[in-house]
Amino acid sequence: MRPGLVHLLAAATALAASVVATAIAAAGAAAQASAAAAPAAPPPAATAPAATAAPLPGWTAKIRRDHPRLFFNAETWPAVRARAEGAERAWYARIKQEVDRLPAKVKEQSGGPPDDLGPEAARAAFVFLMSGEPKYRDLARKCLDTSLRCYDLCYEQRKTVNWYSTSRVHAVMAWDWLYNDLAEAERADCMTRLVRAIDRVLKARPPIYRENTGGYATGFYGFKNAMWFIGCTAWGTGIEPEKVREWLVWGRDENLRLLEHRRKACGDDGGGASSTLGYVFGAYPWSEQNFFYTWLSAAGENIAPDWPHSAWLANYVLWNTIAADPAPLEFGYGDTPHQHNRLPISQLYTHMANIRHLYGRKAPEAAALARYVQDALPQSARSYSGSWFIYPFLLGDLEQSPAALAPEDLPAARHFETMGQIFMRSGVGKEDTYAMFSCGGMLSQHRHYDALNFVIYHRGFLALDSGTRYDEFSNGQHLANYFAQTVAHNCVLVHQPGEPPAPYWGGKVEANHGGQHQQLGSAVKAFLAAKDYVYAAGDATACYHHRQPAGADRQLPRKCELVTRQLVFILPRHFVMFDRVVATDPGYRKEWLLHTAEEPSISGNTFRADQGQGRLYGRTLLPEDAALAAVGGPGKEFWAAGRNWDLVPPGPRPEERALMGRWRLEVTPGTPRKEDFFLHVIQVGDRKSAAVDRAELIRDGNHRGVRLVTDGGTWEVTFAASGDLAGRVKRTGGAGPIDAPLAATVQPQSGIMASGRGK
Repeated sequence: MRPGLVHLLAAATALAASVVATAIAAAGAAAQASAAAAPAAPPPAATAPAATAAPLPGWTAKIRRDHPRLFFNAETWPAVRARAEGAERAWYARIKQEVDRLPAKVKEQSGGPPDDLGPEAARAAFVFLMSGEPKYRDLARKCLDTSLRCYDLCYEQRKTVNWYSTSRVHAVMAWDWLYNDLAEAERADCMTRLVRAIDRVLKARPPIYRENTGGYATGFYGFKNAMWFIGCTAWGTGIEPEKVREWLVWGRDENLRLLEHRRKACGDDGGGASSTLGYVFGAYPWSEQNFFYTWLSAAGENIAPDWPHSAWLANYVLWNTIAADPAPLEFGYGDTPHQHNRLPISQLYTHMANIRHLYGRKAPEAAALARYVQDALPQSARSYSGSWFIYPFLLGDLEQSPAALAPEDLPAARHFETMGQIFMRSGVGKEDTYAMFSCGGMLSQHRHYDALNFVIYHRGFLALDSGTRYDEFSNGQHLANYFAQTVAHNCVLVHQPGEPPAPYWGGKVEANHGGQHQQLGSAVKAFLAAKDYVYAAGDATACYHHRQPAGADRQLPRKCELVTRQLVFILPRHFVMFDRVVATDPGYRKEWLLHTAEEPSISGNTFRADQGQGRLYGRTLLPEDAALAAVGGPGKEFWAAGRNWDLVPPGPRPEERALMGRWRLEVTPGTPRKEDFFLHVIQVGDRKSAAVDRAELIRDGNHRGVRLVTDGGTWEVTFAASGDLAGRVKRTGGAGPIDAPLAATVQPQSGIMASGRGK
């Protein structure tokens, strides 16, 4: 047996910890010096491709041959160690305490089925590198072997290891960090088993249930993600050379595809691969950050500044945040569970720390905003996440990042065009009004059939997304048939007899309740964030066109010729909304929807709804013959397509059900006709609000609109009834006159301060 570097040092001196660092650095320096003294050498014979294989990409010569090379290497280890002993000593003490409890955990399960201890193996390996104590090396080896046996057993039983690759990647990290202290035979055995663990799942037919096969257009944290880590660290070792070569190239290419996809998704505003916050603020950033860190440690290049979109996540956090006690809230978009609508913040402190470290020099404004987001988090959330325990030790530039940037003088709205969302607000306080309008965008990942949907919050969720994602394995039918469908959102329904279902994951969609058939296809036609009002206009006609299956015996005609929505938010409390809907058949019933937490009260054409400490008043001005009805309550909370898609008992607790929107207001034209206009005024306030402000219908040739008397003046908002989405906004009194056509273009915005905002 050839003793590894750390093993020899640990045996030679009681000062193992410091000697380990010195020796690792020396070994790496020697390797780098050798590489610098001569042209890049081809891969060793053991890893050379077969004669029929494609030539190796030139970048493979950049991958270092020594170990460790995942997240840190010989040159960067001293800085990692210094952080563990200095700035992050408390974090290291916590990790070490967890490792010191591991022997009991390993012993407890010694007689039963092996457990997945990948993260434990990596933690123990890290503590070994820090301390040089052989007991931690041996513990890491035990955890690694236990994990490998677990992966084998899972495959034999055709069970998933985990939806995430995280534990398997940590097992690879442990192998890399222990490399110098494993005998050659043990190295080969462990890596061969790691390769087999991924390869067998990759080839399994039928696929193993709940093994996440997602690629670059998703979160990319399924088992395929581990292929990059295996290829990166096993390259050049002579172990499983064909697979390692293939996975190294595939993994690098797939990660670059991911970065390009997310660059497009973020645009110049920020965001991610999904507009559902539990994903984009949770596990989705891991794949980007891990590739940045491992490419730096293995290839010696810091590519993060080449992909600045990743730094703009802080801006998306800023606009999705609703100020509230005791913790910030979100709008509840997409596949978000609606039990509390709290902003998912458990990973944000770590994500923002990574942004500060990676972009503090190249994108200082974004890094400064990331620090602002950190400081704004509740005290309980200002700590690192343990999902990737190594991150805090890598943040060598954290303390040099810019001071927090408190964004001031922001516009009243921000259009995230690639994410398909417009956020509006009267301010950033707990008593302000917050709204979101859904239109456009390029992402279907966890997005519902919700084009032209709106959500309004003022001291409570007054117009909300209804339904929930709750225990989807039991409630897949609720998820697929109600929650994701247009009926669950504040949209317009057009009922066409016999129309096909709109598919969604989770369960079998059995019918379509007058909703949309395409998640993508809507377009923002106009947007302006002015000083005293916000205007947005969208066209969702294409979303209502159902898919025509190729070769089908019966081709259903399209049900809509036009579905548009124009929305004016008059700061701080009023919304004017105008919808033009043209069906292809006057017999197709139309319904305008507003979802509420509590039962709405209706009096003529006026309605009211409460939630939390907020109150919403609304008035239907068009259709003039409209019938208003409340649908919901026990047995009809989630009514669609002739049945209630309720949650399987016991389901969420009663206090968690309010934000699932158990009631909705339906506004239906009194007479069937091909074309209808829906004109509504919505006013928000607190529960002391006793009356709705005076609103009168305006008919002026080809225009329809409202004259609205408010504390801030008298407003006239009119809309074109045909042709382009046009109109006019006027104000007399209040803070001064306004008389302007509604915008006909989309106002450009970029940067944190959203340059290009209206006057």
